Amino acid sequence: MKSMADFSRPGSLYGAVDLGARKQTLEAQARREAGPQAASSESVVDVTEETFTTDVIDRSMRLPVVLDLWSPRAPGSAQLSPVLEKVVGDLGGRAVLAKVNVDASPQIAQALRVQAVPTVLAIFQGQAVTGFQQVLPEQEVRRWLDELMGAVEQFYEANPDARPPAAEGEQEEAPAGPPADPDMVAAEQAIDSGDLDAAMEAYQRLLARAPGDEDAKMGLAGVSLIKRAEAADPADVQRRLQDPADIDAQLLAADLEMLSGSVDEAFNRVIAVVKRTSGDERDHARRHLLGLFDTLPADDPSLAKARRALASALF
Repeated sequence: MKSMADFSRPGSLYGAVDLGARKQTLEAQARREAGPQAASSESVVDVTEETFTTDVIDRSMRLPVVLDLWSPRAPGSAQLSPVLEKVVGDLGGRAVLAKVNVDASPQIAQALRVQAVPTVLAIFQGQAVTGFQQVLPEQEVRRWLDELMGAVEQFYEANPDARPPAAEGEQEEAPAGPPADPDMVAAEQAIDSGDLDAAMEAYQRLLARAPGDEDAKMGLAGVSLIKRAEAADPADVQRRLQDPADIDAQLLAADLEMLSGSVDEAFNRVIAVVKRTSGDERDHARRHLLGLFDTLPADDPSLAKARRALASALF
């Protein structure tokens, strides 16, 4: 179990509260569950001699392919490859990073006359158009990639018939939705400026007009959670936890766990309080837990499990 010293102060937002590490974990889990088909749509692909024509040459007829020729024996590859993955990934599908292990696919390196690794080549319209061999810092890699994308755009401006109907990884622009609710905009602006009280007031105004607005409900619960956690001293909470009768300390500890991303631990802590209390104390803990539930989207996988555990504790 974490100590209170391990709990980070609230900072990012998910709705109104962003349990950042949790969100990334859930997204990664969704990608794993989606399987190879989903992975194939991403911007990084491992290439072999058997797949080179399809994954590099054919694909380069539609968008630029950045070819990372690397070796597990080359320290420079370990430095450069993560940078390439990051900067190409930031293009949102307008380019693909194709990674070739030259030890496993020596014929590719020979055909491209690679003299050293890492070597980076940009392939477009079936041709190597630019590249570099040394390990570059991220800023210079981005500059090189910007120049490549600029050259690709110039090619399409000069040859409009060659431009594909939709570049791989791109989607048609979604039609404009209804204008944003002014109170929702006010709440988000207040959060950006650090004025949590103003954010709460804006969410409350919105909910008074639209009680079923899930975003506002989650936002208000999240801001309330942040305010409680900001007022708490983790060291004092840790000390108070030594007293089993200090229910409020347990609830504050759960708040801090929520904002550190330990969602299941926070839910389990409050449910344990519900199990061993009665009367007003039990109802206080139950209502606090429902407030924590409201900080998460309805489809968060931890909610169903925690709701079942709460029902079991109550009945």
